[in-house]
Amino acid sequence: MARKIKVLVVDDSFMFREVVSMGISQDPLIDVVATATDPYIARDKIIEFEPDVITLDIDMPRMNGIEFLKKLMPQYPIPVIVVSAIDSGVLDALRYGAIDFVTKSDINNRDYFISELIRKIKIASISKVGYPQEGYVNIESIYDTSNINKNMIIAIGASTGGTEAILKILKDFHKDIPGIVIVQHMPAKFTKMYADRINNICEIDIKEAEKGDIVTPGKALIAPGGYHMEVKKRGDKYIVDCFRDEKVNGHRPSVDVLFNSVADCFGKKAVGVILTGMGCDGSKGLLKMKESGAITIAQDEKTSVVYGMPRVAYQIGATTKVLPIHKISREVYKSVSK
Repeated sequence: MARKIKVLVVDDSFMFREVVSMGISQDPLIDVVATATDPYIARDKIIEFEPDVITLDIDMPRMNGIEFLKKLMPQYPIPVIVVSAIDSGVLDALRYGAIDFVTKSDINNRDYFISELIRKIKIASISKVGYPQEGYVNIESIYDTSNINKNMIIAIGASTGGTEAILKILKDFHKDIPGIVIVQHMPAKFTKMYADRINNICEIDIKEAEKGDIVTPGKALIAPGGYHMEVKKRGDKYIVDCFRDEKVNGHRPSVDVLFNSVADCFGKKAVGVILTGMGCDGSKGLLKMKESGAITIAQDEKTSVVYGMPRVAYQIGATTKVLPIHKISREVYKSVSK
């Protein structure tokens, strides 16, 4: 019999601790070993019970969840799922080491809320946190960027752990980079918040995609949560189409949907990148890109928070390169240079 996943529930609301604890305990593979009302009590519970996963609220007395994450990760790199009503704090939590999140507004549909939390706890239990990070890569110092083929396209797909992995890549890009299209598995509303946040950090322009947006050099378009995104040719330009349709591989947006469209439109004038995430979404689309002549790159196991999507892509022969996250931007620049 598989060992149960030991979970610590941290929330200052008694009612919410009860809802979460009782709900996730229905799963035979989850054992709620303890609860805590604030980070100080949580610290003692961590030492006593050694949980595999922590669910963490953000708005709590004495110390908020973000500050707790900052202190927790260097000492106890335990996978954390944020469960919070504070939408704006979720992205900060991911930045400081949380694996994923669910929002308290989802409690209006209790069955959905509990099933999502259980699913994400199980993913978190096999994820890696606290892997060593490399510093900023100065692209000009390692590769000649004067011969960029701006008629190419870069397509990126990611899931769990992807928000920070995508940022690590995009921070290395300059305005000379070809157009970028991205699918990050994330609920509606949060994709715009994420795009706006990283737009303020990166040199290139980054926005949540809208139907009809033109793919242009120096700009990244992120698929909106709840919508698939495809690239289509319109005259002498390429645009994105965002639409609601059936989920693919359990996701909307789906990486496969994006990658398939890029293979059809760009053929060998494309670079596909598949990053950390659970499941197989993107692997078949990446294979189609490779078979169309594109360069295809997968994040390696060591630097992936969850080595699922890249692993499947590698196993089916969809990758031309497997690289740690800090070397991917360099390889992309190399691939789009004439």
